[in-house]
Amino acid sequence: MPIIKILPHAAYCPNGKEIDAPVGTSICEAMLDNGVNIEHACDMSCACTTCHVIIKEGFNSLNEAEEEEEDLLDRAWGLQPQSRLSCQAILSRENVTVEIPKYSINHAKENH
Repeated sequence: MPIIKILPHAAYCPNGKEIDAPVGTSICEAMLDNGVNIEHACDMSCACTTCHVIIKEGFNSLNEAEEEEEDLLDRAWGLQPQSRLSCQAILSRENVTVEIPKYSINHAKENH
């Protein structure tokens, strides 16, 4: 079972966390199942960018991003070359390290 190492994030995971998740699970599902309540405004249907994460290690072990995900990522706050929508990033057998960006595009959440 791969391990997801989540780097500390002030709101979602202040101390960071390591979780085990079954192969074939999305990073978003694994985080939610283990108490890391990352935003997922579209209920993991690849229709928003609120579950955007940056894969610090293990990026190439994930499934390849489809065009729909890549188009949405263009709107994500803090986009980086190793950005993924966590609802679309499916785990293989390798461990991954994930950073949740400081902000999301969800302005209502951030009181703008």
